Amino acid sequence: MFDSIRSHRRWLMFFLVLLVFPSFVATGIYGYNRFMSGEEAVARIGGETISPRQFEAAHRERLQQIRQALGDNFDPAAFDTPAAREASLNALLGERALRAEAASSYLGVSENRLRQVIASVPAFQQDGKFSYERYRTLLAAQGMSEAMFEQRVREDLARQVLLDGVARSALVPAAVAERLASLLQETRSVREKVFRPEDFVAQVKIDEAAIRGHYEANRAQFETKESIDAELLALTLDDIARQVSAPEAELRSYYEQNKASFAEPEQRRASHILLTVGEGGSARDKEGARKLAQELLARVRARPEEFAKLAQEHSKDPGSASQGGDLGFFGRGMMVKPFEQAAFALKPGEISDIVESEFGLHIIRVTEVKGGTVPPFEQVKAQIESTYRRQQAQKKFAEAAEQFSNLVYEQADSLQPAADKLGLSIVAVPNVTREGPPPGAPGAAQMTPAVVQALFSDDALNKRRNIAAVEVGGNALVSARVKEHRPARLRPLEEVAEQIRAQLVRERAAALAREAATSAAESLRKAPSEAGFSPPRSVTRGQAPGLSAEAVRRVMQVPADKLPAFVVAEAGGGAQAVYWILDAKVPEKTDGQAIAQLRRGIEQQQAAADDLAYVAELKRKHRAEVVRPPRSTAESKK
Repeated sequence: MFDSIRSHRRWLMFFLVLLVFPSFVATGIYGYNRFMSGEEAVARIGGETISPRQFEAAHRERLQQIRQALGDNFDPAAFDTPAAREASLNALLGERALRAEAASSYLGVSENRLRQVIASVPAFQQDGKFSYERYRTLLAAQGMSEAMFEQRVREDLARQVLLDGVARSALVPAAVAERLASLLQETRSVREKVFRPEDFVAQVKIDEAAIRGHYEANRAQFETKESIDAELLALTLDDIARQVSAPEAELRSYYEQNKASFAEPEQRRASHILLTVGEGGSARDKEGARKLAQELLARVRARPEEFAKLAQEHSKDPGSASQGGDLGFFGRGMMVKPFEQAAFALKPGEISDIVESEFGLHIIRVTEVKGGTVPPFEQVKAQIESTYRRQQAQKKFAEAAEQFSNLVYEQADSLQPAADKLGLSIVAVPNVTREGPPPGAPGAAQMTPAVVQALFSDDALNKRRNIAAVEVGGNALVSARVKEHRPARLRPLEEVAEQIRAQLVRERAAALAREAATSAAESLRKAPSEAGFSPPRSVTRGQAPGLSAEAVRRVMQVPADKLPAFVVAEAGGGAQAVYWILDAKVPEKTDGQAIAQLRRGIEQQQAAADDLAYVAELKRKHRAEVVRPPRSTAESKK
């Protein structure tokens, strides 16, 4: 009963991301528009060029999609790297290649198809129907004209036609899927005998010559990294918001203007009796079902306390009949329209007339109503104040960002003037290397690769000047300076001798354990013995608790007709083990559902690989060329 009509599901999700979270808006007021100092191309394809501005817009859009997918786990620093920017450029070239191929193949999208897709986007709907006014308003809010948006939809639909054609060509023969399913369900009985390195430590003797030899051969391992202690100053939207005053009169005005947004959506709890027609239904034909419905309606209105009992006896809804027809709580949009309209028109305890939907005939009883009321101002004051402060801060951020950038540049020998002027706090960040700060260090989240790179520049490192303001995410700017610099140095042998000795002991003990396991396996092949082996246990390729990946591979790769057999493999933690493979069992009949599921999974993987190969071929066909790698954030600010 909770399934509503949701056509074009795939496209709905795409356009929700496209419209509700447009990356070119969400990346902040003060940022990437400063990226370019020139418009030379970064790439070419099909006779067209991709400018740095176009690349940057595509890169931001890709990051915003990743941000929406990862939520709180999104780390901007992880994507402010050359590899991430290269991936964005490759993705953009792939999109351009698909667009060029669609154009050369004369792939078009009919006006009717375009209207259907746009009308199906929930963001453009009101009361379940397409709203042209809402459509125009949302596009205007994103700075897009109808023509721009519709052209983008046409291009996306054309690209999808090309990719769908490739995806449908991915086929896996049933025999292959059946064989793979059989292998996955194969069970082997295994016993294990472990040889641990610690059992061989007493046999290891490491002399001073070995320690010195290791030190000389691996001097780079004993160099301390170049590091700095830094001071960091950040300006964020939250910093501005904390300084914004919030007069109660303004908050009350906001409350009055936005009352509806504070109301908890109304939800209703209802029970129903569903009567259906046909084989397995309540009656042979619709007339018979309606007659039965009228009889039941008369009974439940006369004795409402029997509703649950009659639902258990007569309802054909398998999900609720056993619960006395109870559907639990639901809100608007969760039920089919006729059911929803009837349920939301009833008061608690009331019983509806007979309601007809695509599922059959319903008798509905509303049992409880919650939500739908507007909380008093005092109850939502804190929420309103937070929203108000952020809105006001958003308006002031550009001005504050300009002040921040100017102050850290003009008074480059200290961060304190900028901190005092803007009411910010300087954070000390210790032990920063060229790879970044230690995990969990103060300010580590804002020490992006661009910030670290700037700190290790000549200006910051040797002249001790503030670095230029760096954007580290939406509505956040950072500057920093070097307080102390420690060059890399080679630690003396005396300082690391015991560390080297322990390492050599571990390595030699592990080697002895491996030699012992190999020797034991050779002896056992000649004269099997159960001494020291664990009890037998069953393992499969997919389920082998306690076995390393190498052990599973070695155990399962022995041909079934060569069993029993002994193999040696890594057991984890440097330990080695001899695995005694006793037998192999394959189910007489492989589960058909498992085969079908495996086949679908392989086909999906193959389709994804085919898509990548197809796009790569299109890039070659349309002469995709990277003119120069896109600059990093730090480079673009120089």
